[in-house]
Amino acid sequence: MPLQPSSFAILGAGLMGRLLAVELARQGHRVDIYDAGSPAAEGSAATVAAAMLAPLAESAITEPGVVRMGHHALARWPQLLAPLAEPVFFQQAGTLIVWHRQDAAEAQRLTRQLEANQNTVPELPRLEKLGSEGLAQAEPTLAHRFAQGLYLPGEGQLDNRQLLAALVVEMERLGVRTHWYSPQSPEAFCPGAPGQPDWVLDCRGLGAKGQWSALRGVRGEVVRIHAPDVTLQRPTRLVHPRYPIYIAPKQDHLFVIGATEIESDDLSPASVRSTLELLSAAYAVHPGFAEGRILELATQCRPTLPDNLPAIRQTRPGVLEINGLYRHGFMIAPAMLDVTLEVLNTGQSELSQRFDLALDLAPACVPATSAAPALA
Repeated sequence: MPLQPSSFAILGAGLMGRLLAVELARQGHRVDIYDAGSPAAEGSAATVAAAMLAPLAESAITEPGVVRMGHHALARWPQLLAPLAEPVFFQQAGTLIVWHRQDAAEAQRLTRQLEANQNTVPELPRLEKLGSEGLAQAEPTLAHRFAQGLYLPGEGQLDNRQLLAALVVEMERLGVRTHWYSPQSPEAFCPGAPGQPDWVLDCRGLGAKGQWSALRGVRGEVVRIHAPDVTLQRPTRLVHPRYPIYIAPKQDHLFVIGATEIESDDLSPASVRSTLELLSAAYAVHPGFAEGRILELATQCRPTLPDNLPAIRQTRPGVLEINGLYRHGFMIAPAMLDVTLEVLNTGQSELSQRFDLALDLAPACVPATSAAPALA
């Protein structure tokens, strides 16, 4: 039976906070969302991300549970985007991996690793090995620079900034009460008490470090380039022993390019060295980047737990903390959303077992008022 409408205070209006606000409001619940910044989400890791949805490609550096979350997201993202009033660029044309001749041994090692990971997560589409003809068909502009490649079918991407803006519009349309420039912590609320929300959902990322001391920042550096002379059909990754890069083509010849991953919570500007390596690698993929225009060179830190895996925990009745999405935010956010909704509705989650997702829940997750949200 559907439960009575509830009230929620969501802390943090990054990707997870906005997704939860929209889904809960759409189900008829009262939602307030608080954020230290503005609707532009300038302090959120989601603003800087490339927003690639690449579970097999990412399997090279993460656990099978995260890969399964990414596979789940490929079907869920179209469902989440369809009701939005504002359009969001979404593409599911696969991922291309290429390498220069001198890096063939590294590419062979990666190929073996991806093939082994496919056996661990068999629901993933099988990778395809491309020779020169196959590569020319998949990505004609790269045919004269690379002789071989890997094609990972079914993988995708979206435009992160379009999505964040569309979620703000949707929150306004659904009556979510937004509190910008209003940082809050869970201690400011007493869920279930008179005049208080029934639930507090803490989605602040690194902003929650005061409550979740194990969190750390992992720095990333990303460049956004407008390159009219470059045409790529899908996200492309370059195998390289020192600086493997990804190039995510968005609309109108806009490219998001990144590679660096530094164990640091330093938010200072990008270094000269990492910038030169990033741009040199991009030029080595396609010389058309030489005449491109650098629109932005951004740095941000991803919220990361000691095992580099996401987690959900309940610290006291009515307070859930969702954190640790690391470098996989857009790839795993739909799975984290669905698990959170299951927990709110039932006090547990079957999905979390499929994803090997760490849940640390109090024995009585649903408050005595039975004011948990009903799933649509």
